[in-house]
Amino acid sequence: MNMTSITRQAALRLATAVLAGLGSLTLTAPTAEAEIYQYVARDGSIALTNVPVDPRYRRIDTAARLRHASMSERDLEPVIRRYSSQHRLHPALVRAVIKAESNFDPLAISRAGAIGLMQLMPQTALRLEVRDMYDPEDNVGGGTKYLRQLLDRFHGNLPLALAAYNAGENAVERYQALPPYNETRQYVRKVLQYYRAGLVRDGVLLTRPVTRRGPAETTTPPAISGQLSR
Repeated sequence: MNMTSITRQAALRLATAVLAGLGSLTLTAPTAEAEIYQYVARDGSIALTNVPVDPRYRRIDTAARLRHASMSERDLEPVIRRYSSQHRLHPALVRAVIKAESNFDPLAISRAGAIGLMQLMPQTALRLEVRDMYDPEDNVGGGTKYLRQLLDRFHGNLPLALAAYNAGENAVERYQALPPYNETRQYVRKVLQYYRAGLVRDGVLLTRPVTRRGPAETTTPPAISGQLSR
């Protein structure tokens, strides 16, 4: 199966199918027979081969993929906390993005071709120097770095940074506000809801009990309204 460059979505579908097949083959076949290598070009296209002739090709670790597929949110917590600290983000925010993007599935692939826990596009991953988008360490490391860049670019405005994460930086720059895309606006609301719930769980937000005056009230830190704090 010696292949040259093919379209990104076709390659991703093929890689997923191949990896699924190899997951069962490795139980009975030698590891060497199951080796596949991939290379992500600058335009986002992906080349797959089992006979790499270029040092830019990197081996797909199918055994690691199978291990990652069974990782729980608890398993990922040390990774999330490490990169959250490195990029000055609250772990609850990183968890919220992962929940909205992939629901903690390291092998998730979107229709648009975004990959892994934080759903990185190949072009973005290449820019962030992510070597393996399926690997939780690489993916969360790249995703948190990108989120930090977006927060800095939009002066700490969390909703705009999240909108840029979903719809692209140029869309937010063009409108200088949340883009008028239903998908993006729903995405921002979803992440903020998960983020708020995570802050409550972590004890950062305190939810007051229901009183006769009205529904429960929640104190809201600057992180929810726009400015990110830890």
